[in-house]
Amino acid sequence: MFALSGTHLPFFPVWLRAIGLDASWIGVIIAVPAVTRFTVLPMITALAEHRQALRSVMRLTTFATATGFAVLGFQHQPWLVFSVYVAICSLWTPVVPLTDAYALRGVLSYGLNYGRLRLWGSAAFIVGTLLCGGLADVVPATELIWIIVSVALCGAASSLLLQPLPPLPRSTGPVPNGRSLLGSGRFLCIIASSALIQGSHAAYYTFSAIEWTTQGLSGLTIAWLWTMGVLAEILVFALSPRFTMAPASLVAIGAVAAVLRWILTAQEPHALGLAAVQISHGFTFGLTLVGTMGLLVRQVPPNLTARGQGYYAAASGVVGSAASVLSGPVYAAYGPGVYYVMAGMAGAGGVLMWLARQSLARQPHNA
Repeated sequence: MFALSGTHLPFFPVWLRAIGLDASWIGVIIAVPAVTRFTVLPMITALAEHRQALRSVMRLTTFATATGFAVLGFQHQPWLVFSVYVAICSLWTPVVPLTDAYALRGVLSYGLNYGRLRLWGSAAFIVGTLLCGGLADVVPATELIWIIVSVALCGAASSLLLQPLPPLPRSTGPVPNGRSLLGSGRFLCIIASSALIQGSHAAYYTFSAIEWTTQGLSGLTIAWLWTMGVLAEILVFALSPRFTMAPASLVAIGAVAAVLRWILTAQEPHALGLAAVQISHGFTFGLTLVGTMGLLVRQVPPNLTARGQGYYAAASGVVGSAASVLSGPVYAAYGPGVYYVMAGMAGAGGVLMWLARQSLARQPHNA
């Protein structure tokens, strides 16, 4: 499913353009996943947990995603494409939070390491991007959707290999519910801090390729710069079992790295500067994610793992969407100066995490 993201993110807009949709429709359609992250997604993750059917819901959503993209391939009218894509995203966007919840249950039950599991998602993203990029040179742009469909079917087929989850440990006290999470200041601090740091990547995701093209960089160079960032996060995930610092400290370090990264990016660096900016993605994204998951596995009751991931994804969706909307006019007015705003966001997330670090040192659900 991460490989699906790797094919979809760069090439789905290309397909939309190829079938004749104008820029206004493309903008509306591309915004759909962000909206479903804080609307439909939390309801599906809560339902999966309430029914204790995490594996079954993962299978259902992956097969529905593949089927939806196949149906989308036959649509060419803007309103039909939009309608089908809304249905797809309603079932597709919960897949990653459900996958993270499934992985964290493995962390809890078998003593696995989240970073070692998550690095394969980043590796698959690279494979999906390079695979679709290579095929895009020989396949007409109007047929790119079928590459996306094929990868989605592979993801759906792999869901059949998911093993049953072990039973949750028996609780000696009252069983917490989803409202208890939203009433927990520690939990809200975790998702808000991480959402601010991860949301600070909005301008980078939206305008980096545009800015680098303006600087005269080739498409291949831009592709390799993106790949460098993903490789850096893979390295962080691989080394994460050796990290001995508290998860809150890891998130704070990720925030500091993000502040420095965006300030440097605002200076329009070249060559070695750009390489350094991209390598720092391992800290700004990877280290923040490792620290966040470490906090969630310690602070969220085992029976609310999926719901916690849903709330986290919703918070990230809200902040990320707002940052994307904000970055547009700021970039139009100030160009690379938009990264100073992103640095401020990351700094706010880091300050929030640093102030809460003593409270988060208590680990009520860390066996």
